[in-house]
Amino acid sequence: MADTPGLMQAVRDRFAHVDACPFEGKRIFFENAGGALTLKSVVETTATYAAIPDNQGRANGASRALVAAIDRAKADMMRFLNAPGGTIFVGESGTEVLFRMIRDACLGAAPGGVVLGSSVEHPASRSAARRWAEVSGRDYVQVRHDDAAGLVTADAYAAAVTPEVRVATILHTSPVTGMANDVPAIAAAIRAVAPEALIVVDGIQHACHGRIDLTAADVDGYAISPYKLFSRHGYGLGWASARLTALDHDSLDNGPEGNWELGTRDTGAYATLSDVVAHFDWLGGQVSDATDPRARIEAAGAAIHAHETALTQAMLFGTGNLAGLVDLPGVTVIGGAENPAREGLVSFSSARVPAPDIVEALNGRGIRTHTRKADHYSGNILQPLGLDGAVRVSLAHYNTLDEVRDLLSALREIL
Repeated sequence: MADTPGLMQAVRDRFAHVDACPFEGKRIFFENAGGALTLKSVVETTATYAAIPDNQGRANGASRALVAAIDRAKADMMRFLNAPGGTIFVGESGTEVLFRMIRDACLGAAPGGVVLGSSVEHPASRSAARRWAEVSGRDYVQVRHDDAAGLVTADAYAAAVTPEVRVATILHTSPVTGMANDVPAIAAAIRAVAPEALIVVDGIQHACHGRIDLTAADVDGYAISPYKLFSRHGYGLGWASARLTALDHDSLDNGPEGNWELGTRDTGAYATLSDVVAHFDWLGGQVSDATDPRARIEAAGAAIHAHETALTQAMLFGTGNLAGLVDLPGVTVIGGAENPAREGLVSFSSARVPAPDIVEALNGRGIRTHTRKADHYSGNILQPLGLDGAVRVSLAHYNTLDEVRDLLSALREIL
């Protein structure tokens, strides 16, 4: 994207607080895995719908407009995900949506068997799978991830899957290592042995990088946290296949068939999803000649991946006369520097300076990053590496090479 004159500035102009914090002033935002920047259109849409007093399902024009906005957002998200049918719904958070889908899969799957997951997963899916495996009277089997590469492979799943697998979980991208797992290949490995398994994917970290294709993935559930997809806090998004939706789940007696939502949802939350999809559509039109909306979304995802890869490569190996992380003394890059699975994120540790001190020093220079500790969120990744913490630098497509240069200059001083 940086090669297209004016495009980077046009992208940055679409986001709120792109270069300054409303509380701390000018800063570089490299904490996108903790929550991405928000589209200005999302801010405007949120305010618009927050002011509307009418409710859905009423016999008036305002109510019909609200329902139309929800229907439009669902159709937009189906296109964004390239979903093969199924249902779009919103819940409390991405984590809550994962828990609900995994619970319903465990309680509704055929009797017996096991629940299969992997050690690379975020606790949002691991905790849900462990709990509902136990409640449904099944063993939980965990596939070991590759500690050095920071990911889990389809071969590792294939070695663990048996015909007894009833439910399986997959992490699309790790928020600690930044590595994407090959969801279609892993799902194919599972279905080759357990074709009726219900497969639920944690897409929370992956979504902002684009390139989601649920038709190719052949899974039953996919969860997203919209505040990490350029929308806002306060809700989660789920896609559930027709097969998963047909299982018993919490619903009102005699209510609509296949409904996942409990109570009235925020129309504005749905409407902001249309803003997100419109942004991908716009970006795809800037970087390609595609006219089909799905093709533009795919083009945007490809451009985002290429841009973020260029930034992480500069961060790792340097740019101009600035040394990269691999050349700084005592630095260990989580997942290895040469890793094609990386998506817009670099985590590293220093043998000389503790991770919290690095993050604090960067904050003092106006560069926002984050410490990942070996706790219940990240211990599954860091403890096998003998680390008690790491610095996470997470990018999005509005970040620039100049920002990476500022980061490297600061790290040269700090380390």
